[in-house]
Parts: sequence; C-alpha cells; structure tokens
Amino acid sequence: MAVIKELIRKENDGTLSFGNYELDAKQKLSDFEYEGDFYKVKTFKGITKLEKNGLFVYESVPGTAVTGLKASDKEMKFKVECLEDTSITLELEPETEYKVYVDDTSFGKMKTNLGGKLVLSLEMNAGQTASVRVVKL
Repeated sequence: MAVIKELIRKENDGTLSFGNYELDAKQKLSDFEYEGDFYKVKTFKGITKLEKNGLFVYESVPGTAVTGLKASDKEMKFKVECLEDTSITLELEPETEYKVYVDDTSFGKMKTNLGGKLVLSLEMNAGQTASVRVVKL
C-alpha cells in the first residue's frame, strides 16, 4: 500500500482511498463526488481528515493513508497505513455498540458516544498496513 498522491480517489472495486502522510504541509481537496455525495479530504503527516457532505467521517492523528474504505449502515471497513502509532476517530451512529476487528482479530465491543464518535488506537510501524472492520451489533 502507498500514499494517495491525488489525495482522494475512487478505486476499481468501488471503494474510496484517501490520505498522504508523507506531506510536510497540509493539503486539501473539496467537492470530490462519489456515489452522489461530496467528499472533502485534508491530509499531511500530522493529520488526515475526511468529510462527507460537510459531516465528519474519519480523522487520524498523525496522518494516514486509507484504502478500500467502504461504509454502510451496518459496517465500515478499510485498510490503513502510517509511519507510527495512530489514533483514529470514526463518525458512526450515536450511542450504538460496535464490534471492532483489526487484522481479523477482535478488539471487542465498543460503544459510540452521544456524538457518534468511536476512537481506535493502533500500534503501527512505518509502512505497516492494518485492516480495520467495525460492525454494528
């Protein structure tokens, strides 16, 4: 896996990929149309953030590269790569329980807060990729 040079793109399998943790300065791209929605990405080595129709979807600190993002009302899944340990915040349904998997290993059940935020911390090494899957219970 590698960084997304164009900041955000639609893959041949219909998923989204975004983020470039190699950038020294923040770059952003707005109004990227995908399945009738408009996405905005901000990314650099310090943070990667994705919004859909002006609403929060994904944020990582420090920045990451995400490939294969697919989200439905039951599940969100993607692969993530970065240079070091990262904290990822996802916007899901408020006060809802989810089962979280990283590389097919269960992290257990997690409940979103009143705002629908779910925070994951991943221990990563440079160039390492992790598969993340969040399933609504």
